[in-house]
Amino acid sequence: MNKITIAIDGFSSTGKSTVAKQLAKYLGYAYIDSGAMYRAVTWFAMKQNIINKEKFDVDSLVSHLDDIHISFIFNKEVGFAEVYLNDENIEKEIRTLEVSNFVSKVAEVSEVRKLLVKQQQKLGKGKGVVMDGRDIGTVVFPDAELKLFMTASAETRAERRFEELTEKGDTVSYDAVLKNVQERDYIDSHREDSPLIKADDAIEIDNSNLSLEEQFNLILELANNALEENA
Repeated sequence: MNKITIAIDGFSSTGKSTVAKQLAKYLGYAYIDSGAMYRAVTWFAMKQNIINKEKFDVDSLVSHLDDIHISFIFNKEVGFAEVYLNDENIEKEIRTLEVSNFVSKVAEVSEVRKLLVKQQQKLGKGKGVVMDGRDIGTVVFPDAELKLFMTASAETRAERRFEELTEKGDTVSYDAVLKNVQERDYIDSHREDSPLIKADDAIEIDNSNLSLEEQFNLILELANNALEENA
């Protein structure tokens, strides 16, 4: 059976990873969370004191890029591949608001993007992959057979993210999460290298008022249509 590449782009906290995981599992495809790769680099920079609230030593980060090795290892218990940095499982560490506050700045660095795009293209070269991020349909896989662009209001996304973090036991305020969402939107959309934009041939999905089931059924229908067109 033929396989296609599915690229899912969009703003932060639009549920890209959730639906990408669902879709990959249903189709028997590999799922790659490109955002987790940028979070892993951000975590590395934080641990090395390269980035904090007072400073961001870009040159130091660039000089350390050869020391950063990211991998995905499937965990049967949770049902998805977890992120490893230099053989250490950092899946939980990279999902905090603190990492979220710095990740867009790290993702602005051209050398970081170049390194990770190369890795992402290598991971997906055999097709049969669902990858989500900010520039998957525009830069990583411009020839993807199905491109989606996810969006929702900033307030809706902040509410979802706030609930997600609270459920994990993180102590955060809704206002802080909303501020983070708005700041990331601005940085992601205005960076010089590979800004967040909708690919010309991407299908836009505003999921502000869609349930997870409605969203999945809609996207599965689009995937099936793409598979038929590329049979």
